This record gives sequence, structure tokens and C-alpha cells, in this order.
Amino acid sequence: MKRSQINAAIKKMEALAKKHGFLLPPFCHWSPETWQNKDNTYNEIRETKLGWDVTDYGKGRFETTGFTLITIRNGILNHTQYNKPYAEKLLMLAEGQYAPMHFHWYKMEDIINRGGGTVLITVYNSTPEETFADTPVTVLMDGHSRTVSPGTEVRLAPGTSITIPPYLYHDFRVMPGTGDVLLGEVSMCNDDENDNRFYEQIGRFPKIEEDEAPYRLLCTEYPSAGT
Repeated sequence: MKRSQINAAIKKMEALAKKHGFLLPPFCHWSPETWQNKDNTYNEIRETKLGWDVTDYGKGRFETTGFTLITIRNGILNHTQYNKPYAEKLLMLAEGQYAPMHFHWYKMEDIINRGGGTVLITVYNSTPEETFADTPVTVLMDGHSRTVSPGTEVRLAPGTSITIPPYLYHDFRVMPGTGDVLLGEVSMCNDDENDNRFYEQIGRFPKIEEDEAPYRLLCTEYPSAGT
């Protein structure tokens, strides 16, 4: 993925968050130069991977398969210092983009449409072998429980939410013609390296082609304290 694509995606999400009145935490505004002066009192940001995250899932087709997001708060399971049992994210899904089918072994999450278009989320239960189950899916949306057929696309209009328990396969796309979407995520601790089960084998973090200077550092790129 080109750095210019990452920079453009971050700027686009900054504008979308501003449009919908979502104020970002201070570390989201730091330049790469500012990061060079951050000492070990900021290690929680480094170690729990707070901040910007842009991915094309290793496909090289960010316009159609990809996501831009910010981890706003997070903990680490069984960690003595960063023992928050919860996480919060803000995500942008542009119209035309797709986030591939996956589930989490541990994390339960609520996905909230914070503004923009309508999101379509396809849901399947998982079998013990981690394939799609041909069984009805119970979904909980804003306190309302209902049962849908496997493979149903659930609609998430602005202001509505869905609860995604462990082992529930789900993906994301925007309903055509409704526009880019700002999504919130409130969940248990987030661990992108160990708690994502993608239905097809794909990558999570991009390989970056440096065609221009970074506008913001990604959460995987922070310099160590004192460097």
C-alpha cells in the first residue's frame, strides 16, 4: 500500500469525524516529528497500539477492500499495567470499500453507526471447524433480539448498533448510494494480532511503499521512548 494512499485516507477520516462532530484524542493529531519527543510516559499509547490504522488486508486494492480506523482506548489481557477490560475504536468505511468476513475468538463488540450512510453486515454462525454454519443467527440490535437466516445482510442505519459476540462471522460494506460511514466500536480488549479469524487467509497490516512522507504515524510505527 502506498504511503500517499494512507495519508489521503487519514485526512479523509479526519474530515468525516469533524463533519459528524466527533472530536479525536490529542495523539491522533501528532506529526511524526512530534512523536520523536514523546518519552516513556506515553508508553500506553505505544504498547496498546492506540492511534491510526489503515489496512488493505494485503490485497493491494484499498479502494475496494480496506478500512481506516483509530483505536481510541484499549487494554491488554492479563497485563498488570494496561489492565483495562475494554476498548473503543472509530472506523471509516468509504462507499465502495469492503471489510472481509471474520470473527473473534475472544472479543465481544458493539458496532455503532455514528453517521453517514447505511452499513450492510452479513452474519453467519461458525461451526466447530470454523466454517459457515447453516443455522439461524440471533442478532441483538439496540436491545432488540431477532433471528435471521444465515448469510443475511443486516442493515445498520445512522444511530443504530449491533452486538457481535465471539464466533459470529461478519463483514462490512456500505449500501450503494448512501455515502461514507463513520462507525464506532465498543468492545472487550482488542488484539488484532491474535484475535482475528478471517474466513480467507489475508493480512491485517499493510506493507507500505514510501512514495511520500507520512502525514501521521500508524499505530505500528511509533518510535521507542527517547529515540
